[in-house]
Amino acid sequence: MQQESILTNYSSFSCRRMPVGLIGIRAHGGRVTDLLFMHVEPSTALSAPGSRLIDEAFQQLEAWFSGRLREFALPLVEPRSAFERRVREAMLAIPYGQTASYGELAAAIGSPGAARAVGAACGRNPLPVIVPCHRVLGAGGRIGGYRGGTEMKRWLLDFERRNSG
Repeated sequence: MQQESILTNYSSFSCRRMPVGLIGIRAHGGRVTDLLFMHVEPSTALSAPGSRLIDEAFQQLEAWFSGRLREFALPLVEPRSAFERRVREAMLAIPYGQTASYGELAAAIGSPGAARAVGAACGRNPLPVIVPCHRVLGAGGRIGGYRGGTEMKRWLLDFERRNSG
């Protein structure tokens, strides 16, 4: 019987202040599982321990927010379905500072006409910024929805455009 890694059932969570406000990162089983925009300060101390992986994730976020990093290199939780995996790969292929529409992503993954399904998959992305769903826009350049709010999405898009040289 193969011994399980100690990380298999270990969860960790930490919050840090970033240029867009307080961000929480959760990891489980040696993979980053969630990036959370903490719109409200926690009223009590968070007790979950951090980890080297979470520290690395925050170091990469700090480098990204300072304009020194364009792509993240972290072990990430796998998407829930094959469709979401294809959407994630398409999001990751959008170059820093550029955008694509939900329809363009649908066509890129071989599902033309599935723009709404792509939009729903983007909305379920548990790793905003790291998996750049903010780079995906509605038809005609509409900003569309965003887990962190539309102002956050605009800020991220403007930030990338300013830093893309």
